Amino acid sequence: MPNRQWQIDQVMGRDILMSVSQTFIEKLADLAESNLPFVQVTMVEAKGSTPQDIGSKMLVNQGGLVHGTVGGGKVEARAIEHAQQMLTDRSANPNQLVDWNLQRDIGMTCGGLVKLFFEVYNRDDWRIIVFGAGHVAQALIKCLLTLNCKVICLDSRQEWIDRLPNSSRLTKICTEDLTAFTNEITASDFVVSMTMGHSSDRPILEALFKREPQPSFVGVIGSKSKKGVLVRELKKLGVDAQRAESFLCPVGLKIGTNQPSEIAISITAQLLERRDARRVKV
Repeated sequence: MPNRQWQIDQVMGRDILMSVSQTFIEKLADLAESNLPFVQVTMVEAKGSTPQDIGSKMLVNQGGLVHGTVGGGKVEARAIEHAQQMLTDRSANPNQLVDWNLQRDIGMTCGGLVKLFFEVYNRDDWRIIVFGAGHVAQALIKCLLTLNCKVICLDSRQEWIDRLPNSSRLTKICTEDLTAFTNEITASDFVVSMTMGHSSDRPILEALFKREPQPSFVGVIGSKSKKGVLVRELKKLGVDAQRAESFLCPVGLKIGTNQPSEIAISITAQLLERRDARRVKV
């Protein structure tokens, strides 16, 4: 019978569903489509007494071994641990080649050497949080979803949240308390605030600037005069002067017209510009 997920056998008058193991390629495709981060581990070199041959592979996610093997025992346990550390540490290089002496590095009695290549997939390091789901935000998010990033959009209006496209890379949150999400923002995040007005943008900025860590980028839709008002109000609310002035407003490059689609393109271009500048510094 063909090697598929399930085959049905008749045993003593009962139907029994038997799981048939997937091939490595099939499982790799399933994990890639899930959009959840995982690591492919490949043994690219093996010398001496080693527990597996060159070319052996395994797949690892946050929960542990998913499929395949690079030898079992201590080698595999160490490789799984290393892969999971790569998934946890977002600053780690997503492609790593490691050399292990099985006796010295792994604690095995055999004197073999292995070289393993670790590749992380579906780990989007770039996360963009958009406060507000109005006309410009709708256009902006459509642009952002064409890029390799994850987007979170928050708004208090369910009808606007419902207008957003469906995507595995977009998280839609309808909440009355937009400021609460600032506690989830990390130092690597980019933030764009485009709520209904300066009175609803200000609480978000206040909550954001009074906590640690600060995000990599903060932009607000509006004008220079709007920024002046926001800066004065934030200072009166006790926000550090340097932080109160650190956000970009108007957000976006000085290109295009005031049409939502063109504003969205100008903001997307600026986000890419700042992302790339940050990567050079790192």
